[in-house]
Amino acid sequence: MRRRIAARVAVEDDNLQPRQRVTVRVPASSANMGPGYDCMGMAVDLWSEITVERADEFEIIAEGDGADQMPLDETNLMVVGAKAAFEAAGKNMPPLRYIAKNSIPYARGLGSSSAAIVAGTIAGLVLAGHTLPCWGSEALLQIAASIEGHPDNVAPVIYGGIQLGIHNGVRWQTERVPIPAGMQLVMFIPDVIGKTSTARGVLGPEISRSDAAFNIGRVAWLVHALSSGNLDNLKSGVEDKMHQPQRGEHLYPFLFPMIRAAEKAGASCVYLSGAGPTVMALTSGASGDIFTQREKERTDSNVAKALIEVGNEYGIKGRVIVTQASHEGARVVSVEPPFSTENISYRGI
Repeated sequence: MRRRIAARVAVEDDNLQPRQRVTVRVPASSANMGPGYDCMGMAVDLWSEITVERADEFEIIAEGDGADQMPLDETNLMVVGAKAAFEAAGKNMPPLRYIAKNSIPYARGLGSSSAAIVAGTIAGLVLAGHTLPCWGSEALLQIAASIEGHPDNVAPVIYGGIQLGIHNGVRWQTERVPIPAGMQLVMFIPDVIGKTSTARGVLGPEISRSDAAFNIGRVAWLVHALSSGNLDNLKSGVEDKMHQPQRGEHLYPFLFPMIRAAEKAGASCVYLSGAGPTVMALTSGASGDIFTQREKERTDSNVAKALIEVGNEYGIKGRVIVTQASHEGARVVSVEPPFSTENISYRGI
């Protein structure tokens, strides 16, 4: 099917022209989901917007979460992504102004780095007037994953949903795993940042065969539970021996007490989001807009309170966000000049 679709894709497009300004909206993401280390992640309904425009000189303007912590020079991953896009287009990158409105918690295990990479790459492609093939090559994924080093965050940021990614020896591949109906996300986000380099530093260089077998079984169990919509099986599915025990012991002593408390409060499962420090609980019972649904039909409030109580016990200040997985990934929300014509409108842009 994909080969047949790819064969019908036209190379020429009226929109293959350089643009002056573009705004890209990108979701947060939650990587690993327990045992899916570096290969599985979920798009989260928290969004940042990145506007990139041609300018007389380079500039980054940041506001919102992490605005005072992120680099404002060319090491910023928005810039790295944009450069990769212009290289893919075979064009020199002009001076650009980047305006970041961040709602994704910065350096908290919710994919802020991957969101910046994907936003910068998409913005660069639009400004350069360049498109990439998707079917059979997933070229945008190749660029983003090569910068990030793995697909667990960038794949859901690009495509939305829950994504399972592998490298087949030639390129990165990813496929969507179904999101069970009614699933909610309840996340405890500590006020302290978590550096991925530090979180990887506590992991040993080798794992035992028994631990590898444990994780293989758990990630298979997790994918099956998600695909069948069996939320009762998620608890076993997010168990892990490759990174969560090590990070819980050395970095986040509150992790497993939070897991136990949230499960007792009714969570289907709980795991460390990405490299942490955010703790992610998945709950059931959401039906439509939760503010019109009776609380006693859901478990999110009790789970949130349980996470906060454990945080208080360990002296960890933070906030809880209740949201859902996002079926949609990154998208262009405005562009100058527009893609739309007099006869064809592309979502108002």
